[in-house]
Amino acid sequence: MGQLEGKTALVTGGTSGIGLATAQRFAAEGAHVVITGRKQETVDQAVASIGHGAEGVRADVSRYDDLDAVVDVFAKRGKGLDVVFANAGGGEFAALGEITVEHFTETVNTNIGGTLFTVQKVLPLLNTGASVILTGSTAGSNGTPSFSVYGATKAAIRSFARTWAAELAGRGIRVNTVVPGPIETPGLVGLMPGNEQVMLDSMAAQVPMGRVGRPEELAAAVVFLASDQSSFMTGSEMVVDGGAGQV
Repeated sequence: MGQLEGKTALVTGGTSGIGLATAQRFAAEGAHVVITGRKQETVDQAVASIGHGAEGVRADVSRYDDLDAVVDVFAKRGKGLDVVFANAGGGEFAALGEITVEHFTETVNTNIGGTLFTVQKVLPLLNTGASVILTGSTAGSNGTPSFSVYGATKAAIRSFARTWAAELAGRGIRVNTVVPGPIETPGLVGLMPGNEQVMLDSMAAQVPMGRVGRPEELAAAVVFLASDQSSFMTGSEMVVDGGAGQV
């Protein structure tokens, strides 16, 4: 018996990096997993790699109407939803004097709006005892140069978790935040194309453990928050950063 045996789980942004690694772990732990992604081709590839009867939905969480297709999948199954990993998000470097309306709008709509409306849309489907996990970032509390808009959106995610934990406690629903430090994902290395290794080495030098993390290590933390092993945790944040912000 896996830790999520018989449960139904949604992973947004589940086609690569942390989302894909988590979807794979959820499925291995016995959950029926549904992932979302922006491109049908990458969704199909990810579903194939997850196996275990996983399903995929092409949906951009920053587009409110796209989320209807996600709701339809669970409504048709008729078993509700036990785990939501609202993970989809992203950002780009932009110094204060270079921030454009387009940069601001896209980052906020994806990270804040996408998280908010994903959880809102599936709220009627959440079963008693469901676990909602939001993806934060150490950038939400640290001052990372040229990452102010992204950092602000992740600070908002932390606030969401606290507030929603209070709102949903009466339904037995837990809401927590997982906070990755530097994790080697396509999203991270894509921030500095052509200088990926230089960036990773620089980040590793700031981590007490002397390296960046792997998506599988973050996924293990999400499984804990999704499972009954964390049954007395809500409104909390679990930091997985190799000690970078702790030591």
